[in-house]
Amino acid sequence: MISTDLAMGIIFLSQTALGMMGNSALLCCFIINKFSGIRARPTDLIVKHLTCANFMVLICKGIPQTMAAFGWTYFLDTIECKLVFYFHRIARGVSLGSTALLSFFQAIMITPSNAKYKYIKVRANDIIGPSVSMCWSLQMMLNGFIPVLVTDLGDGKNVTDFGDFLYCVVTKPQNLTYALYVILLGSSDVICLALMIWASVSMVLILLKHKQRVQYMHRVLCPKSSPETRATQTILVLVSSFVFFYTTSGMLTMCLTSVNGITKWLVNVSVATAACFPALCPFLLIRHYTSVSMLCCTC
Repeated sequence: MISTDLAMGIIFLSQTALGMMGNSALLCCFIINKFSGIRARPTDLIVKHLTCANFMVLICKGIPQTMAAFGWTYFLDTIECKLVFYFHRIARGVSLGSTALLSFFQAIMITPSNAKYKYIKVRANDIIGPSVSMCWSLQMMLNGFIPVLVTDLGDGKNVTDFGDFLYCVVTKPQNLTYALYVILLGSSDVICLALMIWASVSMVLILLKHKQRVQYMHRVLCPKSSPETRATQTILVLVSSFVFFYTTSGMLTMCLTSVNGITKWLVNVSVATAACFPALCPFLLIRHYTSVSMLCCTC
């Protein structure tokens, strides 16, 4: 085995294992909170779906890529390739949508009570559930064409215009069809990213105004930041890391789709970048979104 392939295999294996352990720990904490009778926050449902989506990304992309890096190639047939790529695209889209919803509702929660957002704040528990369900349904429909384009390496030998992902092959559609796919998928991504940017800017402005208004009071009576402030800061870090890794991965994916044949190094770098957020996300959230984590540290 080439030393580069071995190094990439170790990186993918470590990244996948770390991410799966972190997401599993976060889900376990939510389960323990449920049985312990701890009151859930309105945004906890979004975090649960975000964690499940990140888990799916690591399973559908991290595990096959690790196996391919260690030298396994023909380990998926046509049906398995279609399912792996389809569910990976759904999980990626839900991860994007859930992060946007999380930042949006957190921005709404910390806004002062006024008529503009009063309805959303009061009805947050009733709005979040349908919003997350719609996110899953929308991604299932938008990515319905993915199984048509994906096949295994054996069938890919008969395809002239394709992208080799080391264990599966993605055929490239005609220019007009490809443009329609890009517009279809890109529109939902742009909406989510715009929502994240709006929510992040709103939260930063709200925190700055709040800090200026009660700076003396916090210094004298409450030197530590409030739970809302800490949660908002966590989501800002979460959104910033997501936008960075997503933008980098998207640029690499665009480069990958424009190249014919085997581009192993580009595939590896693209997958490693895309898996950074699902692997790091639970460690950013577990401290601020679980009360049991403090209990476990005390024990």
